[in-house]
Amino acid sequence: MKVYFETYGCALNRGDTYIMMTLLRQRNHEIVMNPKEADVIVLNTCDVRLETGERMKSRIKELRKFGKKLVVAGCFSGAEPGIVKTLAPDASIIGPQALTKIVNAVEGEKVFSINAERSEIAPRIFEGKISIIPIADGCAGDCSFCITKLARRTLRSYSMRNIVEAVKEAVKNGAVEIELTGQDAAAYGLDISGGIKLSDLLNEVVNVEGDFMVRIGMMTPEQFARDIDGILDVMENPKMFKFLHLPVQSGDNNVLKIMNRKYTVDEYKDLVREARNKIPNVNITTDIIVGHPGEDENAFQNTLQLMKEIKFERVHLAMYSIRPNTRSALMRQIPDAVKKERMKIAYKLYEDLSLSIHREYLNKRMKVIATEEGKKDSIIGRTLNYIPVVLEGVEIGKWYDVEIIDYSFFDLKGVVV
Repeated sequence: MKVYFETYGCALNRGDTYIMMTLLRQRNHEIVMNPKEADVIVLNTCDVRLETGERMKSRIKELRKFGKKLVVAGCFSGAEPGIVKTLAPDASIIGPQALTKIVNAVEGEKVFSINAERSEIAPRIFEGKISIIPIADGCAGDCSFCITKLARRTLRSYSMRNIVEAVKEAVKNGAVEIELTGQDAAAYGLDISGGIKLSDLLNEVVNVEGDFMVRIGMMTPEQFARDIDGILDVMENPKMFKFLHLPVQSGDNNVLKIMNRKYTVDEYKDLVREARNKIPNVNITTDIIVGHPGEDENAFQNTLQLMKEIKFERVHLAMYSIRPNTRSALMRQIPDAVKKERMKIAYKLYEDLSLSIHREYLNKRMKVIATEEGKKDSIIGRTLNYIPVVLEGVEIGKWYDVEIIDYSFFDLKGVVV
């Protein structure tokens, strides 16, 4: 069969797509790049925000028009399967924790499977010089605002052996960046007997032979704290990007409690302080939700103050949107006008802070690894602490000594020296 994949959402979703492609390739099916050429269309969906869910609904309707066998996979299927059934009664529906059912959906009759047996398949299909390798599915948290928890209900860590083998194969195929991803990467191993932690896995991965760099995916602060010493120790390895993605979500303790986050603002600050003491140039990236229920003006100001104090290199800002069947959806909501105004203020602060951080790199020389294509024939490289650098006239997959000649709030611009 010829199968077309279309993927939305986070790195974990893209990793899930590679796992499904791997399962189908093992059965001699062909992956095609155009839905018109396909016998089967697979839509791997996201449902993290209201507008994302609406986009998924539209895309399901559009892909049905091709008249091909349709498989709707991913978080929208897992969290809102009834809507998918209504929009596409003939489609197979596969939740993100039922990836192995893709074979049945492609080869057989209509499939409906939200949760299935644990899969021990790590991806063996990779694109470009960046390989996304899922290490765990699901998380140990229960945040009030999160619909993804409804789609990925159970923490399922992949075996260390399978992950390491996937890394070896990716490096053998030319990967120079390995992104180890999960809904909460630091929760890795909680469901495995023997006390295995993320740091144990990282130590195995950096010992794989080859010239490549490792990036750790998003980690909740409380799970990072559980393994902080081990993670920071292995981050000193030259194969590790000095990068931590630690979503704080709010700078106000009351809002964090309403969100059912498992830490206080001071505890979060302590984690950042410890990371920066051990890894001075570490890039701290975070997520912040603006306008979550319970966020009064004082709470919002506390979030702005935290942004100023920590000076995150990157902030993924999101205006809170109601997600069905979540506890936050039942709470008293902040008016849209207030949320939009706060979002504008927070984004302006983020731009200003990021500009000031990037200004410090001007005229400095840095080692940069070229990893992917950019806009207008440019190439995007990464510093050792994972800041993007726009380059020209370089080859993807190679290291360069670069002088930084310009900057924006989003990236740096460099020339090879």
